[in-house]
Amino acid sequence: MATDIEKAPKALQQLVAETDTGGRQPGGFTARLIFGLALVWALFQYWYASPLPFALGFGVLNDTEARAIHLAFALALAFLAYPAFSSSPRRHVPALDWVLAAVGAFAGAYLMLFYRELAQRPGQPSTQDIVVAVVGMLLLLEATRRAVGWPMAALAVLFIAYCMGGPWLPDVLAHKGASLNRLLSHMWLTTEGVYGIALGVSASTIFVYVLFGALLDRAGGGNYMMQVSFAALGHMRGGPAKVAVVSSALNGMISGSSVSNVVSGGIFTIPLMKKAGYGGVKAGAIETMSSVNGQIMPPVMGAAAFLMVEYVGIPYSDVVRHAFLPASLSYIGLLYIVHLEALKLDLQPAAVRVHRPWRDRVLRTLIGLSGSAVVVGVLYYLLSFLQAHLGAAAPWAVGGTVLALYLYALKQAASCPDLPQDIDIHHPEPLETWPTVRAGLHYLIPIGVLIWCLMVEEMSPALAAFWAVTALIALMLTQYPLIHGWRGVRVPGAWAAGARAVVLGFNDGARNMIGIGVATATAGIIVGAITLTGLGLRMTEFVEFVSQGNVMAMLLFIAFVCLVLGMGVPTTANYVLVATLMAPVVVELGAQAGLVIPLVAVHLFVFYYGIMGDITPPVGLATFAAAAISGEDAIATGVQGALYALRTVILPFIWIFNPQLLLIDVHGWAELVLVVTASTLAMLIFAALTLGWLRVRMKWAEFLILSVAVVMLFRPGFFMDMLAPEFKTEPATQVFDVAQGMRGDGTVVMLIKGTTLEGEAVEKTVSVQLGDKGKDGRARLSEAGLLLMPLGDDLQVGAVKFGSRAKKAGFEQGWDISHVQVPTDRPSKYWFFLPGFLLAALAWWMQGRRMGAHRSA
Repeated sequence: MATDIEKAPKALQQLVAETDTGGRQPGGFTARLIFGLALVWALFQYWYASPLPFALGFGVLNDTEARAIHLAFALALAFLAYPAFSSSPRRHVPALDWVLAAVGAFAGAYLMLFYRELAQRPGQPSTQDIVVAVVGMLLLLEATRRAVGWPMAALAVLFIAYCMGGPWLPDVLAHKGASLNRLLSHMWLTTEGVYGIALGVSASTIFVYVLFGALLDRAGGGNYMMQVSFAALGHMRGGPAKVAVVSSALNGMISGSSVSNVVSGGIFTIPLMKKAGYGGVKAGAIETMSSVNGQIMPPVMGAAAFLMVEYVGIPYSDVVRHAFLPASLSYIGLLYIVHLEALKLDLQPAAVRVHRPWRDRVLRTLIGLSGSAVVVGVLYYLLSFLQAHLGAAAPWAVGGTVLALYLYALKQAASCPDLPQDIDIHHPEPLETWPTVRAGLHYLIPIGVLIWCLMVEEMSPALAAFWAVTALIALMLTQYPLIHGWRGVRVPGAWAAGARAVVLGFNDGARNMIGIGVATATAGIIVGAITLTGLGLRMTEFVEFVSQGNVMAMLLFIAFVCLVLGMGVPTTANYVLVATLMAPVVVELGAQAGLVIPLVAVHLFVFYYGIMGDITPPVGLATFAAAAISGEDAIATGVQGALYALRTVILPFIWIFNPQLLLIDVHGWAELVLVVTASTLAMLIFAALTLGWLRVRMKWAEFLILSVAVVMLFRPGFFMDMLAPEFKTEPATQVFDVAQGMRGDGTVVMLIKGTTLEGEAVEKTVSVQLGDKGKDGRARLSEAGLLLMPLGDDLQVGAVKFGSRAKKAGFEQGWDISHVQVPTDRPSKYWFFLPGFLLAALAWWMQGRRMGAHRSA
């Protein structure tokens, strides 16, 4: 039951440990103590995510208390598991680190231990409070340097210095400054800084998802995904590269670490890609891009999805829906890139299967896909029927159904040979796809439980993960005894092995969370500095000055800043940083430029560019891991990976101007199919353009034809706007009628004008998404957080509810509504898909003629 990481050479295991779990590996009592501390932390988080505290009336904690305990564990383990320097001992814990761990745990838990006393004197810290805050901040920065890296710690120090040095800075960045007492109180003794939203999401949600991923890997799920990918794709041209892409996508759905994703799959796929003929640099770049893209893949998205719920203020299911198509397009594009590379290099399959006619292959694939869809559909309607008609007995019926599915899946696994524990990189043997899938169907049940609880039951993310982890624990305890039982074989110690795997999985989850817990706390320092100094407003002014009001220049500059901020920073802290600092800038400047950008589109924009720092030299950690496996230069690997990343880099710009890519304002199955089809073809064409190769090497005429086709398919509104405007203006007083007539998730667009705090007159275009239909327009706007007051023939923003959709969209109290924008009756912009399809077909035909002429010659 070893994890894929444990199959890697010692040097690579150490690399992953230094990055994700801590490079110190002591023995004896110290090892048992660290193991026990990690286990207790994992059990606490499992308990906190469960409904048991409320059901039993015991161990109920408020958010602040849970955050303090979470940070205390993270700080203690950071000093015990991560050595201070490369020369520090790995086999024992120095006495100083024991002291730092104990003091760090006390400082982290201080907010819980003295919760009542602190609540009685808000804003009036005692000497003890200040001393603890100073020590806690210093230890947090040191823990960050050890567990996360110097870039994150240096960035936090820079923001602290900015708080203290405001009066001495240039005018564009200057502020009145903050005293030491005020700074420390804000950062450590309230929930505005270290104990803010990021640490709260880490404590309440992220941990239990990291635990789920660690347990699934311990159970054998990671190896199962790798073997299924190899069985389905390993026999194709460029098969090892396609295996790397698909297996990394599957692992990335539940993994929060690009580096561990690279090593767990790369130890097999990179040597296979080199053997197939890709070369070490391209092999490392493909694995890096595949693994980093896992951070943008729902349902977990490197845990950023749960933070996005808090920042954007939409349900988790909506975050997944908006993020799914771009993430899928990114992987489709990479899959096509590796296929085109195989064609350019004339690579042959590494593992040869028994040849079947193409009609048989297509038929088998269609039967498999349609059969899977039928099974999923039957299960969905069966479980929905049981819940709707059985009342209090429904949970038992649903549980019985899941148990029956589990037993059936185990029987299928028992009838198949055990999956290989690795891939023979020297003599790869092809696997049959369906027997390989059958051998691990039971691994899909916990994932199905997670998705059902999230998307159908609409449970909170933490509670859904709790039930998924519970199902996974039951699987780990029973899978091998029951499989051996179906086979009629008695294996001594099978039950004990399952229990040991659960315990090790809990330890893995806690060790993986050390860096994330510390990083989210440090991200709180940066967020606290922004709220304390008003840096967000100054950043808006600075970006406006740099871009000179040009929207494209503004977006390019922000993309570059997000890329730089994301270098060397873990995914969760990375998102907190760019979402707090840069997302409001895009919203504000886009609105002033008359561009209506949905808030989730802005947050996905900055998130995508932030995680590109994992690839980009010179700090891309995932790139260094891949280069260590391939034996090639890390900088060359990073440059190649950055070239492959072009197809991901273009996507955020597309959905800023065409939100349909995020499935926003897409209604009905026909429109959904049309958008998905056009977007997929556009991504394939763009991937071909980045390589200059479709069926053969492109000529300039073909390149230009396909470039126009990409624009038509990705952004059809660009051409339609030249023919007819999208909106017409109506008087502001018509806004209530417009809101009443909107569909259930419709968006009302308004032009508002007012004066900023600096006395500057500003006019901007803002929009607010409405809730369910059925109320009058005034009530629907109020539900979105917007209260409008008629003043004669004018209309004014009377109030904007704090934290509402209207507030996050940029509405300002006291500003006037100039007019409301209503969609016109122009023809559908989707008509431009037709010439886009035709141009793509023309280029395909032109290349086909050249291929035919080449063969005849």
